[in-house]
Amino acid sequence: MAHLVTGKVRLSYEHIWEPASINDSDEKYSVSLIIPKSDTKTVKDIQNAVEQAKQDGKAKFGGRIPANLKLPLRDGDIERPDDEAYKDCYFINCNSKDKPQIVDKNVQPILDRNEVYSGCYARVSISLYPFNTNGNKGIACGLGNIQKIADGEPLGGRTRAEDDFEAYDEDDDFLN
Repeated sequence: MAHLVTGKVRLSYEHIWEPASINDSDEKYSVSLIIPKSDTKTVKDIQNAVEQAKQDGKAKFGGRIPANLKLPLRDGDIERPDDEAYKDCYFINCNSKDKPQIVDKNVQPILDRNEVYSGCYARVSISLYPFNTNGNKGIACGLGNIQKIADGEPLGGRTRAEDDFEAYDEDDDFLN
């Protein structure tokens, strides 16, 4: 299993506070990491980890690496052409049965669930490992821990309360 920490990535489709079932699978914590193609270090680190996982998986794959192996690093321009958030980016989906630790820039625990959301930026520890389940063979990505490093525009159309409202003053209430 190859373990690494990404550079600055954007979180999408996050289920990091509570596990969720995707397509009737077991409940897991999960997140999609959007990686700018310009972050060549993270992309290269992931590609190297995938290669290591392929070698580690030869025994699971019957002694050789299959040609049709499912790989985790995907091209956003090809697979999500209509989604602006994925333009000029790769993405990788990560999951775990174990809850990730979620910390801030100073490695202090983040307890407010509104602090980390789809659209914010983070560094994420991930592990790449081979799988061979029911004839499906590939390299999967395990979710480790998350370090939020910057806010970003929320994905999925959700707005933040502080952006929607101003402080309320009853004297200004023109509806009375």
